[in-house]
Amino acid sequence: MPVRLDSKSADFETAFTEILAAQRESDADVNETVAAILADVRARGDAAVLDYTARFDHQSLSPERLRISSNEIEAATAQCTTETLDALTEAANRIESFHAKQFPENLEYYDEAGVHLGLRWTPIAAVGLYVPGGLAAYPSSVLMNALPAKVAGVARVAMVVPTPGGVLNPLVLAAAKICGIDEIYRIGGAQAIGALAYGTPSIAPVDKIVGPGNAYVAAAKRQVFGTVGIDMIAGPSEILVVADGQNDPAWIAMDLLSQAEHDPSAQSILITDDAAFADAVEVAIRGHLQTLPKADIAGQSWENHGAIITVSDLKDAYSLVDRIAPEHLELALEYPNAFAAHIHNAGAMFLGRHTPEAVGDYVAGPNHVLPTSRSARFSSGLGVLDFMKRTTFIQCDAESLGRIGPAAVTLARAEGLDAHGDSVALRLNLPRGG
Repeated sequence: MPVRLDSKSADFETAFTEILAAQRESDADVNETVAAILADVRARGDAAVLDYTARFDHQSLSPERLRISSNEIEAATAQCTTETLDALTEAANRIESFHAKQFPENLEYYDEAGVHLGLRWTPIAAVGLYVPGGLAAYPSSVLMNALPAKVAGVARVAMVVPTPGGVLNPLVLAAAKICGIDEIYRIGGAQAIGALAYGTPSIAPVDKIVGPGNAYVAAAKRQVFGTVGIDMIAGPSEILVVADGQNDPAWIAMDLLSQAEHDPSAQSILITDDAAFADAVEVAIRGHLQTLPKADIAGQSWENHGAIITVSDLKDAYSLVDRIAPEHLELALEYPNAFAAHIHNAGAMFLGRHTPEAVGDYVAGPNHVLPTSRSARFSSGLGVLDFMKRTTFIQCDAESLGRIGPAAVTLARAEGLDAHGDSVALRLNLPRGG
């Protein structure tokens, strides 16, 4: 049964802390298996990738067949309905427009000492995009990962997607085409991450890898970090809805189930100041589960990880929200902006009764790749800056070096780094420290 808590209860703090500390994912240790796969891919390149693809995805490929051809992309796109393609295009336009407004400005100025200072932004040269295959194939994730990279100016985006049994997902390939991605490989799992990180004769290495995957993919991303950059290690999806009693219980119930249907390990939490409304939402959830196609998954998530928290006043929820630090935060309130002003930790906020989280998953514009597992306390959703680097610059002339250099000499010698100090002192005709 989902947990029911009342903030007035004597044991509330203990019970709430248990929710925060709960482990929602299995502890299956795949690190050794993944390490062996990565080492093999690094050593044998294409041959290892092909072996693992045959073993795990049940398809025998040659190096020439690793890459999905442009004809296959066109044929897959042609299988999609006009309505779906139009929706993907509308979503892509909105996502691109929002992310274009994130593009950073360079900085350049002369300070009071006459030193020329600044920073310049440049795009990462090559990015690898992992897209899950099979049942967990989401064309919206292609848009959300690829378009910020394109806006940032990334010259090369290489996509990998497993095709179990050789089956291509038309919508995934259509989304890639809309994003302008034509370098797509029919591989997945840890072996795909290894190929992107280390390179093979058929797949050039990239500089950063983004995109969701299963436990093996997540472990592989952790292990190649340092050789390449990664976006984040995403956990199960989660939603926190803060709602007053003026909402339709059926709406809020479905919002909670919208994340529960992702994964049995997903988590949906409702905070409200109306106990009767909380009861009505529970009843509505049971009703929706009678007809929801993914009722088995959503039901497991709700029963095992769901929670309803009743507070005396919605102001009492400010600190609870920040402690949960949810991936998705819905504020189904009369004055959502006033409540939002008090929140510091949330991946994305959805304001008002007519802003279901799902609109952000597809067409609103902001990214749906968001921090999970309370990591919104210290990280943000995917954006243009994740595909860019900043380089600072310093330019001194003789006069400005004369103003700031002596302090550098003093600090270098205090640290016992004489060559550091002397490299400045020589230019200033000061005595060497050694």
